[in-house]
Amino acid sequence: MPLRILHVLSSNFFAGSVAYAIQLAERQSADGHEVFMVTDQAGLSDSFTCLTLPISDRSLVQRFRNILFLRRLIRERNISVVHAHSRAASWVSSHAVRGTRVPLVSTIHGRQVKHSRLKSARVYGDRVIAICPNLVEHLQQEIGIDQNKLEFLPNPLDFERLKQIRRTRPDDGQVLISVVGRFNGPKGEHFSLLVQYVFPLLLEKFPRLSLQMAGGEWDSFPQAGKKAFANLCSLYGERIRFVGFTSQPLQLMADSDLVIGAGRVALEALALGTPLYALGEACCHGLITPDNLVAAIGSNFGDILSVKSPFTPDTAAIAGELGSFLQGTLQPAPAAGLQAQYDLDTIMQNIIGIYRSAVMGRLSPKPIPILLYHRVPDTPPVTRHKTFVTTGNFEKQLRFFVQRRMQSITLKEYQAFANGDLPPEKFPRKPFILTFDDGYRDNFHNMLPLAVKYGFRGVLFILGDFSADGNFWDEGEDPQANRLMNTDQKRAFLDAGWEIGAHTLTHPDLTQLDDQTALYEISESKNCIEEVMQTGVISFAYPFGRYDRRIRELVRQCGFDFGIATDSGGIVIEDDRFALFRVNMFPEESLFSLYKKTSSWYRAYYRRKRGK
Repeated sequence: MPLRILHVLSSNFFAGSVAYAIQLAERQSADGHEVFMVTDQAGLSDSFTCLTLPISDRSLVQRFRNILFLRRLIRERNISVVHAHSRAASWVSSHAVRGTRVPLVSTIHGRQVKHSRLKSARVYGDRVIAICPNLVEHLQQEIGIDQNKLEFLPNPLDFERLKQIRRTRPDDGQVLISVVGRFNGPKGEHFSLLVQYVFPLLLEKFPRLSLQMAGGEWDSFPQAGKKAFANLCSLYGERIRFVGFTSQPLQLMADSDLVIGAGRVALEALALGTPLYALGEACCHGLITPDNLVAAIGSNFGDILSVKSPFTPDTAAIAGELGSFLQGTLQPAPAAGLQAQYDLDTIMQNIIGIYRSAVMGRLSPKPIPILLYHRVPDTPPVTRHKTFVTTGNFEKQLRFFVQRRMQSITLKEYQAFANGDLPPEKFPRKPFILTFDDGYRDNFHNMLPLAVKYGFRGVLFILGDFSADGNFWDEGEDPQANRLMNTDQKRAFLDAGWEIGAHTLTHPDLTQLDDQTALYEISESKNCIEEVMQTGVISFAYPFGRYDRRIRELVRQCGFDFGIATDSGGIVIEDDRFALFRVNMFPEESLFSLYKKTSSWYRAYYRRKRGK
């Protein structure tokens, strides 16, 4: 289901955040979403509706006008999600969505200043995207953003488009180094030092060298840098030139023999196959090689450190390293693996997933009780484990749910609300999720008729091995009580509106298996169930409730949307869709215990009580 997306950004000058926002908006529009952008500049793209508003104007009166404008636009256009791309945009957007069900997602491109107006980091909204690992650490430790709201997603690159760009400058023995970026702020000060102390040495020593500076905000370039640049122009003429802002930065970088820059510029240069010298606002990584690539990615190629520290470029060291490059004694190596990390399609899917998660966070801000059952026998079985509720007690519990006016939903229905396939006004006021593990035969004979009688549906987690006739993983249990349903009996649950989920092939403890065996158990359970039952499988229950980061990631890789745990996981579903907190239901639940386990506060209480 397409979303109606509103991007808000301050774009009084063209920065990497502006290029990022435009790329996202254009791709989302091409993918069928209805996209709007509100920003300082008009006509940034013809691919979506672009509206002009002075977002960067932080005067109180203008901020109030901006908020009113955005609130009206959100209401009139029935906006699904707001995506802010600067601190000023996040501030006005957070006030514009206040009191609505519309979530705010913020992408943060640089270090943030903490002050009273950023109390509890609420200004950034429901979910926060950080573009590099160092920024994630800074936002958690210094700004106080909850790690459950925060996700690292780098600036995406369109590699198919980049592959179409070819070098046009002839290989005539001349060498061209391009400085690409903004010439204001700390970056401008650092580039100024290059012009004053590095470029004169290089131009004098290497007669085949030419230098060019490309980017905006030249008016803010330090005066000392402007003066030194003018002197170099008088001495070396066309060998040094200022290009200014260009609409073809990719071609310019492809035609260069080395690019000096940081952030998005650095990424694009590497993706084009052009050697990169990473010099940013926060640090200098120098010539990028496989040895320093990971560290450079962590800082967004020199722009961001997790802890701020004073930085002045060592111009002598830079001159020496660039001289070695020009002499051929220091050679960069191709940066491998960039496409896997920065692929546009993958990152766009993740961003849309964040949007839908944020939508559900607003639609269902309180925890949804997820109840875990196994067997529903007529009489208590001989068992070491209390994993049953008798038929009579189960009916009493269903009556309790009815009295509390609770409505059951499946995880597929939850996903449908997140995707916009079901209207938000239909979302239950008191939702809960019934889950049954293993597929015991008494579920068909005793539980299903009662669930139908009282109007409840849930999720049945079964094995992918349809030849399994009984519970063979709990030794010493009553074999008759542990009989599993046959295929036709399982199909009856689908006919009654239930969801079928996967529970591995053979019910092993996945944490004790190697990667290949665990992957087989997980993936084949999904494949077998979908083939036999002719239904999509989006949810996976960890056997014995045991999982770790490795198993959680394997479940994600196998195409599931949810991983269901037991007595562990996040407070709300959107904290971690692959660690859903379920509470065990035992044979003798009292009215008070039922009330506790179906209350929105129970998960937090449970975690505090057990120190989890």
